Amino acid sequence: MGYLGEIISLTVAVSWTITALFAEVGSKRIGSLQLNVIRMLLSLVMLGGTLWWFTGSPYPLMADGKTWFWLSLSGFVGYLLGDYCLFNSYIIIGSRFGQLFMTLAPPTAAIAGWIILGEKMQLQGVAGMLVTLTGIGISVLNKGGGESGGKLTLKLPVKGVLLGIGAGIGQGIGLVLSKVGMNYYEASIPAGEEQIATMVPFASTYMRAVTGAIGFLGVMILQKKLGTLVQAAKDRKGMTAAFWATTTGPFIGVSLSLMAVQYTEAGIASTLMALTPVLILWPAHIFFGQKVTLKEVIGAVISVAGVSLFFI
Repeated sequence: MGYLGEIISLTVAVSWTITALFAEVGSKRIGSLQLNVIRMLLSLVMLGGTLWWFTGSPYPLMADGKTWFWLSLSGFVGYLLGDYCLFNSYIIIGSRFGQLFMTLAPPTAAIAGWIILGEKMQLQGVAGMLVTLTGIGISVLNKGGGESGGKLTLKLPVKGVLLGIGAGIGQGIGLVLSKVGMNYYEASIPAGEEQIATMVPFASTYMRAVTGAIGFLGVMILQKKLGTLVQAAKDRKGMTAAFWATTTGPFIGVSLSLMAVQYTEAGIASTLMALTPVLILWPAHIFFGQKVTLKEVIGAVISVAGVSLFFI
């Protein structure tokens, strides 16, 4: 199928849009930390069941120490740090603005790839970063009047903006670390084990989720909030949101995002997957009654355009 990678990438963008909407609902109902713990545990069950069905084992087979190290590190950066920031940003600034800051992930990945993997950064990549930042700025900045003297001011809480930036950076670095881990994983699988090789994206997501689950549970224990999981489990709407945020996020979205780069160029996949900030505008307006201005639409489109410049 000639455009399989592109179709998978678009599916990921839609999947992450649905994830963001349910995650905003879940975070506001049961708390972002509680949602992340539940999400990681549910994703391990889903991924383990998938691996068992296709490989006969509920956990990744033939993964060596280097594979576990890099994918665990990716899980720590991408899930524990990145998603902690992202889900808290949903509570403060909402999912559509939270996802807008996720357009920082591809530029961050490009910089991390340059530092960690020695990948080249072209001049157009630098231009892409500037365009992406411009798009974000158009969406989140207002030109004040009166006492501000016409200066640009943030229309969002500073804490929410910082969390959004942290989420984008965490996601970008986490993706590069995942690439390193998957390369080691593929190298450790002997020839003839096609079934296991096919499940590398799901097995890699499983290893990342193990670290995420342990990390979030550790944070809850340190903050003495472990008991709040029982209360969260009693919130039917919150648990329903957690289930769908897990199904469309760590299970389908993340696994397919890793699969997408196997079937098309990473740049094309990254650009298509970055469409979430544009796709989320309409459902955020319909389901949450959020007012979406033309300026915000233009800003989101420009941000995604900036992402595409990284990979032309």
